[in-house]
Amino acid sequence: MGKLFFYTTLILLISKLIKKYLTLWHKNDKNLFNNNMKNILVVGSTGQIGSELVRELRSIYGGNNVVAGFIKGAEPTGELLEGGPSAECDVTNPEMIAAVVKKYNIDTIYNLAALLSVVAEGKPRLAWKIGIDGLWNILEIARENKCAVFTPSSIGSFGPSTPHDMTPQDTVQRPGTIYGVSKVTTELLSDYYQKKYGVDTRSVRFPGIISHVTPPGGGTTDYAVDIYYSAVKGEKFVCPINKGTYMDMMYMPDALHAAISLMEADPTKLIHHNGFNVAAMSFEPEEIFAEIKKHKPNFEMVYDVDPLKQGIADSWPDRLDDSCARNEWNWKPQYDLKSMTVDMLEQLSKKLL
Repeated sequence: MGKLFFYTTLILLISKLIKKYLTLWHKNDKNLFNNNMKNILVVGSTGQIGSELVRELRSIYGGNNVVAGFIKGAEPTGELLEGGPSAECDVTNPEMIAAVVKKYNIDTIYNLAALLSVVAEGKPRLAWKIGIDGLWNILEIARENKCAVFTPSSIGSFGPSTPHDMTPQDTVQRPGTIYGVSKVTTELLSDYYQKKYGVDTRSVRFPGIISHVTPPGGGTTDYAVDIYYSAVKGEKFVCPINKGTYMDMMYMPDALHAAISLMEADPTKLIHHNGFNVAAMSFEPEEIFAEIKKHKPNFEMVYDVDPLKQGIADSWPDRLDDSCARNEWNWKPQYDLKSMTVDMLEQLSKKLL
């Protein structure tokens, strides 16, 4: 009788522990991370991705373990400043970066410093200086201090001769913009440091990133953010991209998850390291307009095509094949156009109205 009571109690206890564990597992995706990263530096922390990535990393690894790197004129404020350490980190100044890495005992660097596609076309030398000369500095510091490095690539790394539908992981790239040229160079240089020096470099090819927190800053896919602002404000939207122009897009929560889960992935399972295709949704202007109109029936859109943006968009893929990311590190997005639209309209309504 005593043994029966003991085993029954034990089984009930184990059952409760398993149920509690599974509930936490599904409720909070942060439990999926292995916490390989300990002390993290985010260079470009006040940009569109960086400002949200810092907050997400701090929620997982602790505020004091994530340093918000910034440049003069783009200093962190509010929660970004108060939630943890920050330091001036100009990628063109290797001594400055090295000092921050040593001071905070950094083991992982998220290098997000770059000019976006449209801005870069007007400032090609500066785009190269930040994107490539800066990357070289980061990689050298990582080699000397045994840091892992994440430097995002982009769908902009592809060009007109790339297969546009279900673009393969490994295919011809040949971009026609300085932004794209710098992103291809980013992938190759990161691979070089990984193979020659053993630096743990990893990256994804981000599609257009859509966010309700930080406004976009000069990218070809910015229209897919601006259209939500116009809808919430009750304004007619003037679309700079022509109807029928498909491009891959991603909601910011998925972009953050991709950046973190890749850096936490088991390196023994990675066949590729840099330039992973990641996809969530692909749409053209009429489709996002129609989705918004389900919630805003009086919303209007007209076209005034920007030749520069349209030319860049036409050279990019319509849709990526991200099977390598799914197979090598279990990449899986959570948002599609429908669910993203609901959340964007809700969040922007709170923010603007």
